[in-house]
Amino acid sequence: MEQRVSAVTLGVRDLELSKSFYVDGLGWKPAFADKDVVFFQTGGMVFALYGRNDLAQDFHGDPATLGPGAFALAHNVRAKNEVDPLFKRAVAAGATALKPPQEAFWGGYSGYFADPDGFAWEIAWNPNWPIASDGTIQFR
Repeated sequence: MEQRVSAVTLGVRDLELSKSFYVDGLGWKPAFADKDVVFFQTGGMVFALYGRNDLAQDFHGDPATLGPGAFALAHNVRAKNEVDPLFKRAVAAGATALKPPQEAFWGGYSGYFADPDGFAWEIAWNPNWPIASDGTIQFR
């Protein structure tokens, strides 16, 4: 298996509310959307929103046991001064602030918010991860 992630799908309680958060609140543009799913092209991968119960059914899981889980999604920026405005935009759009932006122990600057379903997002600037013009990050 190749070492890459092709898609991340979040199982959401209210697809329209989540779509509104990402589209109207964060300014993302869907590559495809219908009544069942929303796909966003995010660099070299796809980010999807799908009904929580439908996602559980798709992988034969119990929707009652699904939760946001112990993971975080991240959006890295090119400059430190881009973190605070993006964090504030997310909170203004309905996100819950989890950890306000601050200097990080690893030498960067970051903060965390939770989207309407409780999925944690980090907005981060990492001086050791340059971002190419196409948005890809090269780990060094």
